[in-house]
Amino acid sequence: MLVFLIHVRDPQFYALPAKTRAKNGHIRVMGFPPIGIMSLSAVLKRAGHECVMFDQANPDTPNDVIIEAIKRQQPALVGLSFLSTTSYPYAKILARQIRAGSPKVKLAFGGVFASLNAPLVKLQCPEVDFVCRGDGEQLILDLIERLADPQDVGGLTWAKDGQVVNNPNRIMERHLDQWPFPDRESLPLDFVESMPLDVPAVLSMERFTTMQTSRGCPWPCVFCDIPIFNEGKWRSRSPQHVVDEFKYLQGLGYGSVYFVDDHFLLQPKRIEAICKGINDNDITIQWGCEGRVDSVAQHLFPAMAKAHCRTIMFGVESGSQKILDRLKKEQTLADIDMAVTNAKRAGIEIVHGFFTVGNPDETVEDMHATFDLAAKLPLDTFGFNRLCVYRGTPLWQEYMKRGLVSEREDWYKYFKCSAIDPTCLPGEVINDERRAGLRRLFVYKLLHYPVQTFRLLRRFLRYMPVRDVVYLIVKPFLGQKKGATKAEVLSRAVEHGAMKDAAAHLTQLTDEVLEHVLQESKAERLRIQQEAKDRRELPMVAR
Repeated sequence: MLVFLIHVRDPQFYALPAKTRAKNGHIRVMGFPPIGIMSLSAVLKRAGHECVMFDQANPDTPNDVIIEAIKRQQPALVGLSFLSTTSYPYAKILARQIRAGSPKVKLAFGGVFASLNAPLVKLQCPEVDFVCRGDGEQLILDLIERLADPQDVGGLTWAKDGQVVNNPNRIMERHLDQWPFPDRESLPLDFVESMPLDVPAVLSMERFTTMQTSRGCPWPCVFCDIPIFNEGKWRSRSPQHVVDEFKYLQGLGYGSVYFVDDHFLLQPKRIEAICKGINDNDITIQWGCEGRVDSVAQHLFPAMAKAHCRTIMFGVESGSQKILDRLKKEQTLADIDMAVTNAKRAGIEIVHGFFTVGNPDETVEDMHATFDLAAKLPLDTFGFNRLCVYRGTPLWQEYMKRGLVSEREDWYKYFKCSAIDPTCLPGEVINDERRAGLRRLFVYKLLHYPVQTFRLLRRFLRYMPVRDVVYLIVKPFLGQKKGATKAEVLSRAVEHGAMKDAAAHLTQLTDEVLEHVLQESKAERLRIQQEAKDRRELPMVAR
């Protein structure tokens, strides 16, 4: 059977087109590859089915092209995969456009948000035939064989006789080695490694991809839905299977890999075996991972560095122990200092810290402590983002009990905590303190960590225009400005608030208003592109 898989992205937050094509002719984009649909494509093809993938990051395949391809080829199933609340509005609109053009095609939603909200999604989007919950590999194989009568497909939400049906949950698969490596070569895109959270600061022009070596995280952070989605379990692939995928990727010419594991640094013996396998097989791919600062595997940081681990990213969150406890991080300030210091001493080139501001019960003094900690830690890079709440997290449950959100009216929405929680600082105060904190932080880094700062800037300057790198540095010192500048997108490196505001606002619009806004935006982009084209085609005399 023929299956189409589409990765739906929020265009404000994800991949950005690069200026040049790769050697193979593919468009280069910054961002993470859609490993979800790539994994499902590999599973389908191994089972003898045909699969065509689309990624909304690809400017060569806008929605109109995807919809026309569906009309023309009439696949048996079209799967739309998206991760979060912010992408859901775009998934709804695309599903309705597909349904309008192809009334008989079966449509399915999948991903974390769809899994956690399946019955509500099915009610709100009757155009979608199926909502897939949890791991998708075996589910999609079962569904494609039972499209006409899916009552025995575990983990599926669908409708029968006008009523929403929730099939029993699928038993969580622990044997992850059984699945083939993701189908990375069938999508006509090459990905460029950049900083996390969509900051367009290029780290490498090597051919880049992602790997998932484990799934889940058992810790109870209040802002995270991963433990609920994975039922509090952590599952992993064997070290040999991971090393085999490294060998496969090196053969394809990949030079950089990032692990999308929720917590890679959990099992020391497994990490040690992976590093040994990388070295024993002369694998030269550089890689990065995320982990907790209280990991018991820190003694392996030198072995990881020897095995070409270039990047480790830690969820630091705050420089206030009170706020760490409020977020249920179950870590201490001493843990943070030890992990970052150990990683740098081991020779890890880039150590990144994720921080949140605008937390419940956070004071200005707590924010000061956060920026002071970030300054004193030997971090290479950092990100400070407004804490947000969405359904499926412990914080959402708390806000429901406090009457701050409504399960009936708000389940598909996305809120900055400071917009609804009176225990948070006002948004204006948060933004002002963040700008001031970043100014102090940048000055401190330049004065106290000049060599480390120079090395990072040198890396950026290899792949980015000088003006863009300068803008990354001076943005906090420019103050507030009205209107977008040519390089305004780079402000996300130091001021993520405006983009968060926009994303939160979009989730709260009605579908009709959102569709109208998107159509107007599309028309405006086409007009600007045509004007630019006309200017380029004017003869020199006319200019």
